[in-house]
Amino acid sequence: MKKRAIMVSLTHLEAALAAIDAEVKGLLYDQTLSLSEKDEKMLPLLRESKVVKQAYEDVCYLKENPPSSPNGCKAGSYRED
Repeated sequence: MKKRAIMVSLTHLEAALAAIDAEVKGLLYDQTLSLSEKDEKMLPLLRESKVVKQAYEDVCYLKENPPSSPNGCKAGSYRED
């Protein structure tokens, strides 16, 4: 990944994490919902947050440890179509 693409990706992932966090906080402070309703609505958000956090960590890793090959990852060359 190129540096600009990585920075754009990180920016989008940070925005996604902030949006998910805002939704979770909104649910926590919503007095009209019961605890079970909050749990039911928050579970998918927390799962989504976990996936986005992992993607963020992966992109940070790529930023700090770029592929050594000038052509990038070769995983696709082993794929059977």
